[in-house]
Amino acid sequence: MLEQLEEAGEELKRADHLVYVSLKYTRTADVLLNSLSRMIESYDHLIMALLEYAKDTMGLETIPKTPIEKGRVLKEYYKQQEIHDNIDLYFLLRKISRSTYDSEQEYRRHVAILCTIDGREEIINIDIITQYLEFEKKFFSFVVKLIGEYAKQKHKEEEEGWEKE
Repeated sequence: MLEQLEEAGEELKRADHLVYVSLKYTRTADVLLNSLSRMIESYDHLIMALLEYAKDTMGLETIPKTPIEKGRVLKEYYKQQEIHDNIDLYFLLRKISRSTYDSEQEYRRHVAILCTIDGREEIINIDIITQYLEFEKKFFSFVVKLIGEYAKQKHKEEEEGWEKE
């Protein structure tokens, strides 16, 4: 669980660098897509940490394999609106990253990815991806507060168990 939180933090650092540094100098759709990919990876780790916490403390029997099932289970076990909103954003980002897209105004300030998701046109530009990243950072802090102490304690107990063997 602690490893999942650490990996999520690392992916968020990479996404942050892509959004705040790389996009400043390389305004291309590829950088936007790479940022989306890093954000999705971070969400994957956060979701796994929440599922492991639910398994340890809330009676979840098995952790599902597919992302859709993971999202459904999280919404079932956690009633916090922050979790529900971030799961929805996670699925939107996944759909965007897998869809066919058109890029607009490459190498300019208003570089954007245009795609159609569920019959709606979605636009990802520098401003929108920055908002999504900040939203995910708040979620990361929320998850760390929610399960951080438990994860540290469990990690400490596992290390002590290894030392005894």
